[in-house]
Amino acid sequence: MPSVILGVVREGRLWYVSAAGETPKPTVDTQYRIGSITKTFTATLLMLLRDEGRLELEDPLERHLPGTPLGRASIRQLLGHASGSRREPDGPWWERAPGMTLDSLLRSLDGRLMAHPPYRRFHYSNVAYALLAALASRITGETWSDLVTKRLLVPLGMRRTTYQCEEPFARGYVVHPWQDVLREEPRHDAGVMAPAGQLWSTVEDLARWAAFLAAPPAEVIDPATIEEMAVPVTIVDPQTWSGGFGLGLQLMRRGERVLVGHGGSMPGYLAMLVVHRPSGTGALAFCNAYNAKVSIMELCHRTIEEVLEHEPSPAPDAWRPAAAPPPDIAPLCGRWWFMGLEYEVGYDPEERHLVVRSVASPGAASWRFVADGTDLWRCVSGMNHGERLTVRRGPDGAVTVLDIATFEFLHDPWPDL
Repeated sequence: MPSVILGVVREGRLWYVSAAGETPKPTVDTQYRIGSITKTFTATLLMLLRDEGRLELEDPLERHLPGTPLGRASIRQLLGHASGSRREPDGPWWERAPGMTLDSLLRSLDGRLMAHPPYRRFHYSNVAYALLAALASRITGETWSDLVTKRLLVPLGMRRTTYQCEEPFARGYVVHPWQDVLREEPRHDAGVMAPAGQLWSTVEDLARWAAFLAAPPAEVIDPATIEEMAVPVTIVDPQTWSGGFGLGLQLMRRGERVLVGHGGSMPGYLAMLVVHRPSGTGALAFCNAYNAKVSIMELCHRTIEEVLEHEPSPAPDAWRPAAAPPPDIAPLCGRWWFMGLEYEVGYDPEERHLVVRSVASPGAASWRFVADGTDLWRCVSGMNHGERLTVRRGPDGAVTVLDIATFEFLHDPWPDL
């Protein structure tokens, strides 16, 4: 390999870097082409527009971009590679040819665009992301490049993530299989296909993107939106469930962990980004050889596993005593029973959450509830996410039942039926 560089992200920052090779000697500021990792930016842009009410995920493409044979596919299907669209546009391989315009792309699309009926199965599609970006430009009146720069790169301080390469950058190569000589690959502007794979970035910048995917700042995007993007739309391999796609995010299962991110390749370049969102740990790698004899994905996966299994987690904050819960909430706290199972209800004063934990299964995810009216709470985490907790009282006003989605939690573990 001419060069390879690996970065590890923890606690919202670039935590460790290792590099090898002399062509060029990589640094955290050396640009590489990130290929289809670009799609995660395009998808996030579409989700921002959704959050602003400018589109809905169930909207058919035809509603915003009429005149394509893919018009009946929904935005959700396009984002999750479930639209049935074939992978590439007509004509020469777009990654090694000067980019076409949107009009040229639309003229090339015909009935042969469909590889499968929508939602019948997973089928990766670069065409889908070109059309999604065209949809975003049609809605906003701005170019995809300007939108990504203004809405994502500038707010996140990603100054070295650019549409075209800027020095210092690694030239991309194919290595001859038995002569150890290099052939430099072209660096064309992908045109309308750019939203599928155009961007250039550095280890330092892409570490910021990994931190964003792990814990997005609310001033850039609603954190719940990134969580939504990490929910499967399609499963790549229904027999083993080792991978899938959410809304623009690749989902990769390693043992009992699910990582999110994306791989990328363009002529002369390979890239990988994986993030374990629960721990805020990420790994990213670049290589400037298209036929590198190493799996960039496996390198990142094994790095994540090494970090999580062998490196100490960040030290927890020191415990501090909390203030007593408000008088109207104190009677809700304590031990409650449902169907012979014991639960503990507490109060988080910082988040103002009512927290329900299983005593029998201490490792299970807790249910957190926010106040939703007088004696009403709405769950925001865990199995009951979205369900309502209703506080029921006896004739004297004392709390007698916590009703969670019609399941009655009582102080008595063995009530009369």
